[in-house]
Amino acid sequence: MNDELVHDSSGPVLVAGGYGIVGAALTGLAASEWPLLLTGRNPGKGAPLAKKYGASVRRWDLADPEPFAAGVRAVVSAVNDPDDRVLRAAVGAGIPYVDITRWTSRLARAVTVATLARPTAPVLLSSGWMGGITNLVTAALIAERGGDATSVDIAIRYDMDDSAGIDSVDFMDRLGYDYDVRQGGKTVTVAPLTDSRWVDIAGSRTKVARLDTPEQFTLPLTLGVGSAATRIGFSQNSATTALLAAKKAGLFRWGRGTRWTSLRRSLLYSPGEGGSARIRIDIDIDIDGATTAMIVDPRGQAHLTALGGFLGLRRVLGAGAEAGVTFPELHPQPVAVLRELGEHGVEVWRA
Repeated sequence: MNDELVHDSSGPVLVAGGYGIVGAALTGLAASEWPLLLTGRNPGKGAPLAKKYGASVRRWDLADPEPFAAGVRAVVSAVNDPDDRVLRAAVGAGIPYVDITRWTSRLARAVTVATLARPTAPVLLSSGWMGGITNLVTAALIAERGGDATSVDIAIRYDMDDSAGIDSVDFMDRLGYDYDVRQGGKTVTVAPLTDSRWVDIAGSRTKVARLDTPEQFTLPLTLGVGSAATRIGFSQNSATTALLAAKKAGLFRWGRGTRWTSLRRSLLYSPGEGGSARIRIDIDIDIDGATTAMIVDPRGQAHLTALGGFLGLRRVLGAGAEAGVTFPELHPQPVAVLRELGEHGVEVWRA
């Protein structure tokens, strides 16, 4: 395997996974600003989308050792990259890179892989919930209020009527593995689907429980947050109850192997035709008390994730973008992001 990407400042933006659910939404956003090259396992499936937006489409199957070569101005990965092929090819060629599809352990590995490669272009690891949108809004709220955040609590309402790609369930299908978080300034190990509670998320009373997501790893490192917790609940509370019951019965412990994959995913993945994305963020600030914000995207979870990738592309291709590994919450002007979200129909309001 010898993938060879070459940096071409006048070339297209390569969107790996560019015609999946999130990739297609990202393609729709990005096509107005840059020429695009879409890649995936079955380029025939991407041909109609490519034609619609005047993009090119080529085969790049990350599970196939056949090498891939192209000249591109930037790379955004909207597909699982288990062996870091896309990351290594982009960083090795000095190409600006954005990633929106890694769970925490793979994000931590990507930090190591990219840092050791000594990148000469920006490497934005933006795999916090919804393409790093939660990270961006958290950073904006902290910047508005000043001071340091002693705690950040994120609650997600996962709309079961919404469309979703298979990578989204890969992201969540780690409910049998404990993970580390920062709590009270110390590292503690917690189990998924514990510490449940009822919260109001943009007018919807939702039962939520813990989930391993990358922003819980990065926010304490980047913004010095003393405690970080992300919880998730389904739009149908009965589905959340069933998931918690499966957890209590030990399904996600004894059923972690491939033999039980279909059973686990039947509890996590049942995409619909469309819904909304709703997130609540509660922050305690050491000098100015608490603040709460709601994020609502009527166009759904895939659109909000794609928007995170689109804003990331703007950042790494913008004037003054610095080489090296960075994260969405280290945006040089985080408050300005709130205006950009509004321009794309995403509501962010204080509760």
